[in-house]
Amino acid sequence: MKSKIILFLILSILLMSSGNAQTPNFTPDGGEFAFNAKNIPCLTDKQREGVLNDIRNNIQQLKLQKKLSYSKNNVVPHPLFIWPVKKKDGHEYNDVWGISNYVDQNAAYPNQIQDYNCGTRTYDTTSGYNHAGIDIFNWPFQWKMMDNDEVEIVAAAPGQILAKVDSRTDRSCSLNGTNWNFVYVQHADGSVAVYGHLKQFSSTTKVAGDMVEEGEYLGVVGSSGNSTGPHLHFEVYSEIEWNGVGQDVLVDPYAGTCNSMNSDTWWQNQKPYNNPNINAALTHSAPPVFPACPTQETTNESNDFLTTDTIYFAIYLRDQEVGTTINLKILRPNNTALYSWDFALNANYNSSYWYWNYTGAANIPGEWKWQATYNGQTVTHPFNVTNALSVEDNFLKNTSIFPNPTNDLINISSIKKISKAEIINVTGKSIKYIHQPTQGIKTINTSNLSNGLYFLMLESDAYEKKIIKFIKE
Repeated sequence: MKSKIILFLILSILLMSSGNAQTPNFTPDGGEFAFNAKNIPCLTDKQREGVLNDIRNNIQQLKLQKKLSYSKNNVVPHPLFIWPVKKKDGHEYNDVWGISNYVDQNAAYPNQIQDYNCGTRTYDTTSGYNHAGIDIFNWPFQWKMMDNDEVEIVAAAPGQILAKVDSRTDRSCSLNGTNWNFVYVQHADGSVAVYGHLKQFSSTTKVAGDMVEEGEYLGVVGSSGNSTGPHLHFEVYSEIEWNGVGQDVLVDPYAGTCNSMNSDTWWQNQKPYNNPNINAALTHSAPPVFPACPTQETTNESNDFLTTDTIYFAIYLRDQEVGTTINLKILRPNNTALYSWDFALNANYNSSYWYWNYTGAANIPGEWKWQATYNGQTVTHPFNVTNALSVEDNFLKNTSIFPNPTNDLINISSIKKISKAEIINVTGKSIKYIHQPTQGIKTINTSNLSNGLYFLMLESDAYEKKIIKFIKE
């Protein structure tokens, strides 16, 4: 017991000392993540005509069945969209998307491009393809998030499903001539939104003719059809030619100086052209690995480390802007900064990632924080550090506790008699100590503990030890 008291005194001194931050003397690894660097078209001319024919035919079918919701007699304004992708509820990343391309406003080609903001954030091809939609791609770890259904497509406005297909393969990596999975939705004014590249078998259970509400789930972002990775191709028409009446009129949902298609925005809240953001601040046990399409990334994400471990501290940015600076901090359990530094960004990237590593720097057990501040936004990522276990700790490797997380009682499962138990909080302070050498310890009451992370130190009657993390809810 005396040695433990000394240990806690040392930890307390370490926690109270050196509140002034230090500056790292090394540069990061990482860089740009370029989505669709080869400008692979989402649709060939033939495929786009097929899309429009599907829309026309299904409008006709629904009308014949007297199920078509849209009526030319009802004159209503065009819809105002919400953002058509969202992260899955409970997903820990701060955000999950980036934009690689806007609509090409310049009908000439090749290499004659102009987006709504008079910039060049779009593309065309020598074959005459002009990008006609908005490409919203998964970031970071696009394949991992696709495989785990973590980026959802939602209805940008209420309307009626005209058509959908979700049976096609979803791991495309090239211009391969295959067709995509999709949902097409018509709005009350007759306009149609095209949602393309959905993940296989992920679409809504609703069918053509069914109505959807704004924000309703439509599917998961995938990589079906002509694609080089998981993204949503969002394309909008204000008018569809129907039985020889009217014409197909493409619109660009963004209002801007160089938008020659429509004068007003189709967004409820139009996002900035460049929208700098911290999509994630993460800790890793090793650098993340981005293999060739379509292999899922090896993220090496971890939130649990020993004091002797090498920890990789990473940030994942959207719309990194040259000349801007991101502030980075590694915070001890008492919220003082082990390190605090500014990282200057020297290029414009639609998406980027950067990481730094330290070995043994997080040398105090407890809950640490990795914190990034950029463009007025702060993202904090907690991670846990524990002491390296001694040889005798391994003797209780078959000992466990349940439930974890717990509300009140912790049950101890062990083939050994547990004679001592001690609960320590994330700052290293002893909260509860139990010594029952005769009958042993089978349960521990945690009802008086505040919610949070704790460490339970168990010791057998043969002086074997084990440290187990648990969460009090």
